[in-house]
Amino acid sequence: MIGIVVPVHNEQDYLHRCLQALTAAAEHFSRTQRETVEIVLVLDACTDDSAAIAATFPVQVIEVEHANVGMARHIGADWLLERGARWLAFTDADSEVSQDWLSSQCDLECDAVCGNIRLAQWSKLPAVQRKRYLAHLRGSDPQRIYGANLGVCANAYRAVGGFEPRRSHEDVHLVRALQAGGFRIVWNAASYVLTSARSTARAPEGLGALLQSLEARGMEQEGL
Repeated sequence: MIGIVVPVHNEQDYLHRCLQALTAAAEHFSRTQRETVEIVLVLDACTDDSAAIAATFPVQVIEVEHANVGMARHIGADWLLERGARWLAFTDADSEVSQDWLSSQCDLECDAVCGNIRLAQWSKLPAVQRKRYLAHLRGSDPQRIYGANLGVCANAYRAVGGFEPRRSHEDVHLVRALQAGGFRIVWNAASYVLTSARSTARAPEGLGALLQSLEARGMEQEGL
């Protein structure tokens, strides 16, 4: 069985599209690979309509009150491992995966896969923000790690103890632990998910925080 974990914190504006894409990817994988796929949403301190949206899709829902994305991912992963998942795929509630997303991870015969992201509605972002974002990518490590597009085999995940209870960078710390443990990791830049370009950050020091800082720098340059 393949398991998908999605941490959710007040994502009513994005969750429906996220789950539409996930269920399509799960159905495609089950049909072509003849293997069950389970989707688990971990609703963490949600006060909006996320639960009601989740109830309209064939997914499992776990409700917690930690306000901690690392804890939410770990709880979802543990739930799936207890039910026999051999592979864990992770994404975010403001992201949309492609139909072949699961195949792009499972076909690589490795212990973990770090995929790529693309910002949704890229052309509508202010030009200065796009320029600064691209400059940031050019100046950063090409082996990027995104919780919105990450996969790991069950044995490797168990071996390193899973996600740490961190409010941000939980994905980076997991991959670093896998590297330290000698597990084989593939960076698959060709596999990407669309993720929102919102600058209202859910996780401190996450993508939203980065986009917010780039937007602020652009406004400072323009004297606004």
